[in-house]
Amino acid sequence: MTTASTPRTSPATSSQTDPLQLIDVDHVRFYVGNAKQATYFYASCFGFQFEQMADLTTGSRDAAHALMTQGNIRLVLTTGLSAEHPSMKHIAHYGDGVKDVAFTVFDATAAYDRAIKNGAESAYEPVETKDEHGTVVSAGIKTYGEVIHSFVSRHGEYELANVKKGGRFMPLFEKVKSFALNDHNRKHPCGLKFVDHLVGNVGLGKMNHWVAWYENVLEFKLFKHFDDKDISTEYSALMSKVMASGNNLIKMPINEPAHGKRKSQVQEYLDYTEQVPGVQHLALRTDDELHSIAELRRRGVDFLTIPEAYYGQVWERVNTMLKAHGHDVVKEDHEKVKDLGILVDSDDEGYLLQLFTKPLQDRPTLFFEIICRRGSQSFGKGNFKALFESLEIEQERRGNL
Repeated sequence: MTTASTPRTSPATSSQTDPLQLIDVDHVRFYVGNAKQATYFYASCFGFQFEQMADLTTGSRDAAHALMTQGNIRLVLTTGLSAEHPSMKHIAHYGDGVKDVAFTVFDATAAYDRAIKNGAESAYEPVETKDEHGTVVSAGIKTYGEVIHSFVSRHGEYELANVKKGGRFMPLFEKVKSFALNDHNRKHPCGLKFVDHLVGNVGLGKMNHWVAWYENVLEFKLFKHFDDKDISTEYSALMSKVMASGNNLIKMPINEPAHGKRKSQVQEYLDYTEQVPGVQHLALRTDDELHSIAELRRRGVDFLTIPEAYYGQVWERVNTMLKAHGHDVVKEDHEKVKDLGILVDSDDEGYLLQLFTKPLQDRPTLFFEIICRRGSQSFGKGNFKALFESLEIEQERRGNL
């Protein structure tokens, strides 16, 4: 296999398509301390397929990369092979976490040029990587903290439609020939379909700055807004604004801490990242919340514990709202929802079911949300108090409240 990575200039003729029309979340890149070991965690606990890899055996000399897939979710786990690799320096400061939220676009160079014109700071200039199978063009811009957004355009066998069917991800990536958990996961699926949204934590007073950044640079729009009256308990609070791409395909809530008697979970996050903003959690969509949560619990995933008193009030609140707007009541078995510890909320468009894992590593800086939408396009506003009380229990156990 021959590959080449060279800077790519803008094409002579511009595309008629909006350069910042985002087609999909191309992938989410995690920087991890040991990609080989991390594959076992995400495969065993969350049912991801270890599908492809790029490492020393495939010609990748600077880093090892593992492509983990489930439904339309693509996680790339990256570990540097020397102390000088950016991932190793990043992990030393912030631990394992999200480095790159990459978007598929029609023309990565045009998207990058438009973002730079809109005021973005470059993370890396357009690079074309190609081999006999096709071409991938990538370019990156910096967002909050150490996080970047890559624009990715794909050609030949690397087109997104082929990747979704299990085709080649990028040059130097090769199919994993044998991984026992892959067969197990095919027989016992967790049912996770795609990335519903990604949440970023920023410092006090910085939320509106980054809201304006997404509006100006990526041409997103404000989708929802929650203040400290919406998201608070007796002890802590935060504020959040949800930004969405023009087609509402990609949603990125931005959180900042608010003043409270004790430390909010956003501030706890920042305390373990040297006050550097970053991605707090990924919300992964499922069509069957009860099945997904039951299977994930069976695999040993640790979820937040929801107070039993929550279920004494939730059904009247949720079903009253649904009936008021002409919707059917929650169809899922109420006892099973309670037994699995799932949160339920509703709005004028329908309802949702959601549950949050505990942190995925020792530092309390990254977790997953498992969410199922039955019409609702909100984020569980009615659950914020119960969720925060559960989070505070965990913070107190860690000595960080």
